[in-house]
Amino acid sequence: MTSVVTRVRHFLSIADLSPAEMTALLDDADALKRDPIPRDPPLRGRALAMIFEKPSLRTRLSFDVAMRDLGGHSSYLSPQEVGLGRRESVSDVARVVSRYVDVVVLRTFAHETLDEFARYSTVPVINGLSDLSHPCQGLADILTIRERKGPLTGVVAAYIGDGNNVAHSFMLGAAKTGMTLRVASPAGFEPLARYRDLAAAAAKETGARITYGEDPTAAVRDADVVYTDVWTSMGQEQEYERRRRAFQGFQVNRDLLANAKPDAIVLHDLPAHRGEEITDDVIDGPQSAVFDQAENRLHAQKAVLRWIV
Repeated sequence: MTSVVTRVRHFLSIADLSPAEMTALLDDADALKRDPIPRDPPLRGRALAMIFEKPSLRTRLSFDVAMRDLGGHSSYLSPQEVGLGRRESVSDVARVVSRYVDVVVLRTFAHETLDEFARYSTVPVINGLSDLSHPCQGLADILTIRERKGPLTGVVAAYIGDGNNVAHSFMLGAAKTGMTLRVASPAGFEPLARYRDLAAAAAKETGARITYGEDPTAAVRDADVVYTDVWTSMGQEQEYERRRRAFQGFQVNRDLLANAKPDAIVLHDLPAHRGEEITDDVIDGPQSAVFDQAENRLHAQKAVLRWIV
């Protein structure tokens, strides 16, 4: 009978964090941004395996640099080399890889693959992206807002677009830190009820307020933060035309941004489909914090590694 590991701390979702743990990770990320290479590297001699079913720029490079700066090293395993669930069962890969390394970052199409891998891994597993959740991105998002806006209580954010994995993690991050968040998505593209319920439960603890609707203008009105993501994510290419039609009116452009506060910042997790969900003059404009946000993936992930390994 295959044994299941139950006493390993993983980071599969921001729902895994208490509000206090969320704040501690943000504080540590902030410290690591100021002092990126600690004098006494906390992960000296430690090894990270990155197992990716999807292509990546930010996740792969930021984890690679993070391990180096913290004193460890990383190995990247491509889809062709591993073949999770095809060439070899997920449980077998998890039990083998976790005998070689100290931590695993798994980037996968199906969140169920991540859950199964974590059940059999004897070392911590970090979600590098799944179809339901992108917690490392969520941490970087909240870190960026805190840098630009200070204390998060009272900050009003608007998320405009698909209720996808990025939206789920941003909702949970906002809920864990006491923010007000308005989500505007076309009918049929709302965040999943499961994540709405998780965010609502966290909001009761912190005083956060999260609302949902279909009107981007109402969501953005007097907001401090305007966040958007692609209308068609990896693996949804066959839905492109249907999604493009559904999301008309949800573009973050100069006219929509004019409804936010004059000092509002704009976020996008990248890669961006310029001219679709966001215009060039916004993503490259003075209110854009998009590339600070991308940089903060590195600092947030260093904090996660130091916390979990």
